Amino acid sequence: MALGVNWSCVSLGEESLEVTATAYTSDRNQTDDTPNVAAWGDILQPGMKSIAVSRDLIRIGLNRGVRVRIEGLPGQFVVLDKMASRWRRKIDIYMGNDIGHARIWGHRRVRIYWLGDWIKRSVASERAMD
Repeated sequence: MALGVNWSCVSLGEESLEVTATAYTSDRNQTDDTPNVAAWGDILQPGMKSIAVSRDLIRIGLNRGVRVRIEGLPGQFVVLDKMASRWRRKIDIYMGNDIGHARIWGHRRVRIYWLGDWIKRSVASERAMD
C-alpha cells in the first residue's frame, strides 16, 4: 500500500519572518568561558557568516545548519548557535571579534528568509489523511 501525500500542502518555497536582530562577538563578556564554541559545539571563527536563533525559531524549522538570508545584508548566514530560552523571534548575528561593528549594528527589525521545511509539511499531510 502506497503512502498518500497531499502534495498541495508541501512547500518547497521560501519562508520568511520579521525578527529582532542583534549582534554578538566572541568576547568573553558576551558569552561564557568558551567564547568560540557555539551551543551545538561548532567552532566559531571571525569571518564566518553565522547566526544564533531563539528557541522558538528552532521549533519552526530554523535548526542547526539552515541557511538564512537577512534583509539588508549580503550573502547567506548559517544557523550554528542558539540563544537563551528567554528570547523570542530573535536572531543574533555573529561578528567575530569586532565589538565596534556589533555595537554599530545595535538592534534592528529585519526580515529573514529560509527554505521551508517540506518534510514536516508532507508528514502532517499524511497524518491528516488517516
